Amino acid sequence: MISTRNLRFTYGKGTDFSFPDITAIPAETLLITGGSGRGKTTLLHLLGGLLRPQQGEVIIGDTNIAALSEKQLDHFRGKNIGIVLQQSYFVAALSVLDNVVLASWLATGKEAKDKAVNLLTDLGLKEQLHKLPSQLSIGQQQRVSVARALINSPKLLLADEPTSSLDDENAYIVADLLSSLAKQHGTSLIIVTHDQRLKDRFTNQIAL
Repeated sequence: MISTRNLRFTYGKGTDFSFPDITAIPAETLLITGGSGRGKTTLLHLLGGLLRPQQGEVIIGDTNIAALSEKQLDHFRGKNIGIVLQQSYFVAALSVLDNVVLASWLATGKEAKDKAVNLLTDLGLKEQLHKLPSQLSIGQQQRVSVARALINSPKLLLADEPTSSLDDENAYIVADLLSSLAKQHGTSLIIVTHDQRLKDRFTNQIAL
């Protein structure tokens, strides 16, 4: 489970965000919505430990990640948090399969190749395993990002505008896959979005 309390973050002198408390249980999908400038991506970065709050707590399982050192946080994030960013960042010279396997090796020191193959197959990418990421469509790249985020069976999966660049068909495919895989793996899924298509699809929402 993930929960937050009294989260606050300030950029310089001008922008001050205070966020509502959040709770998400395993296998649950929570949608965080709001217009541009409302702090959606900032909140996602706080939840993922990419930013540190000026005030408040982010508790994943029984760990307050805001209290961890940088080294502890890096280790914890690799094992417990999966992140799907708006733009997919891959090692261009590595195949689709090797990009996903690399994520397991960096976090655990082990190459979870069989698990990577199974995840990519579940995501409809069995025929793309040995292609380069640049040879895939945007929708396929997004699904590779999902596999990479799930490879270490994280307690928390964060998705930042995962459907913003996708057409309707692929947007619904990715949204349904994220939700079903979170349930399958017992992962808390938090999606940050302004995409109306997702607002109509998920009932558990918090608006910033």
